[in-house]
Amino acid sequence: MPYTFSPSSLSLLKDCPRCFWLHFTKGIKRPDSIFPSLPSGMDRVLKEHFDRFMEKGELPPELAECNGECRLFNDKSLLAVWRSNFNGIRWKDERGNLFRGAVDNILVKGKKLVVLDYKTRGYPLKEDTPAHYQDQMDIYNLLLRKNGHETEDYAYLLFYHPNTVHGNGDVDFHSDLVKIPIDASNAERIFRKALEVLEKEIPQPAEECGFCRWARDAGGQS
Repeated sequence: MPYTFSPSSLSLLKDCPRCFWLHFTKGIKRPDSIFPSLPSGMDRVLKEHFDRFMEKGELPPELAECNGECRLFNDKSLLAVWRSNFNGIRWKDERGNLFRGAVDNILVKGKKLVVLDYKTRGYPLKEDTPAHYQDQMDIYNLLLRKNGHETEDYAYLLFYHPNTVHGNGDVDFHSDLVKIPIDASNAERIFRKALEVLEKEIPQPAEECGFCRWARDAGGQS
């Protein structure tokens, strides 16, 4: 049976192979949790913000260090598809398994594309914060390459966190642009691992998986 994977569903594999296996083979999903609306709201206004600069052929202040090096991708119809959670950048393997991911934005450097992703946080960056998004950025780049696009060997993460509140109540956000290297072969390994896990018997849970621990403890009660 062909499967459909996204960066978020593949992150579940790393979190807990058993939860991943149950999700895709048995349709048993983890309970939904409350999802904060701030990141979604920021994502919307940031895309509008960047699109205004794209229409003028300029880069926003957050990308000042890229001036003269990159420009914003200006194929609006294609970018709308790539941004859509229902479409995104898509690729099927020879067995019909579908891999897709929705990007926030794309930069163009010469003939190559550079993925740009927005992240909203409550606090300033820690040293290891960008590494948490490595797999996601690798997957986006692999999907672009599978669709015939050349990409640079790096991507950008643009982090925003609240900085101060002005006297009129407006909140000021600080931004940090982080350049991270890309390894498309890592994305290939993740896809292969996902299929290998699903083709075998139910795997052991991750030791730190609270969902599996809860299910085990609840099942032992009379």
